[in-house]
Order: sequence, then structure tokens, then C-alpha cells
Amino acid sequence: MRGTRVMQKKQIISLSGELASGKGTVSNIIQQKLGYTIYKNGDYFRKLAKESGMDVTTFNKYVEDHPEIDRQIENSAAEYAKEHDKFVIDARLGWYAVPESFKVYLTVDLDVAARRAFEDAERKDTEKFDSVEEQKADMKKRYELENERYFNLYNVRKEDLSNYDLVIDTTNESPEIVADKIIEAYKEWL
Repeated sequence: MRGTRVMQKKQIISLSGELASGKGTVSNIIQQKLGYTIYKNGDYFRKLAKESGMDVTTFNKYVEDHPEIDRQIENSAAEYAKEHDKFVIDARLGWYAVPESFKVYLTVDLDVAARRAFEDAERKDTEKFDSVEEQKADMKKRYELENERYFNLYNVRKEDLSNYDLVIDTTNESPEIVADKIIEAYKEWL
């Protein structure tokens, strides 16, 4: 095996996925069940957007012209993983930043995702829409912006399912069932 490096698995679950696929809720359930902490890149991104007086879509466009912000956000998870174990990374590129983690991707039907996001009170300070259809259009735009930015900066496609150890469609699953499936597969992976 000369010349190959075996990656040491870490007790870290990186949870990625589509917008409003349930990453935050599922992360919280995993945290409670395993006693892990959560590292959320999205919270940091939203905080920066709010501090800049922008909604998240406008901030996504802004970050395209300021790649140092994106790298700072993504590198923060990798830096955290150097010193910590037993946590969940709730981040679109958590799997990329911490490749020795158990990598999970959550998918969801776009109509269901738009309804979830529109009804989520915590999103209202950075996502202000008058209808589910407006929310859906914005989510499509954000998805495309993120994909382009991640490919240009990191040469990766977050929606390439071969990047993950486990893929779950959350459209018709409760967050509790999704968390249980992740924990079961994670324990087998370890």
C-alpha cells in the first residue's frame, strides 16, 4: 500500500443537503441522542448576511465576488475538527472540509422544501417572501448560485451523491426517523 494514505475516521457526522431538507432539525435530534455538539456554517453565513444588511440570496451573490469570505466560512469547520471530536457539522460543504467525517446528504422535493422554508419563523429576518412560490423561486436561484460558487472555488459539486456515505430523501420522513437512520448507519460506519 505504498503511496496511499488511509484516512482515519473521526467521530464526526457532516450533514449536508438541499435547502430546507431538515439539516438543522435533524442535527438537533442527533445532538440530543448522541450527546454531540453542533457546528453550523449556515448560522455564521446568515449572521454575516444580516450584519451586511443583505438577505441570504443577495449575500450569496456578494460572496461570489469575495471568495475569501466563502473560504473563511468553509475553513472554519476544518479548523474546528482539528481540535474537536463527537460533533455534527451542519454545512453544505462539511463533507469536503472534513473528509474523515461520516458524510450525509439530505434531499427533499422542492415544493415541500419551499413550504417548509416559508413557514420557518427563524428564516424571516433573512428571507422575506410573500408566497411559497416566491420562496421556491428564490431557493432555485440560491441553489444555482451556490453550485456555481462551490465549483468555481473548490471544483466540487455538492449534489454529486458519490461524495456521501449516506443519502436520505426527507420529503416524506419525519426528522426523528431521518436522525435514527443516520445514527444507525453512522454506528455501522464507525
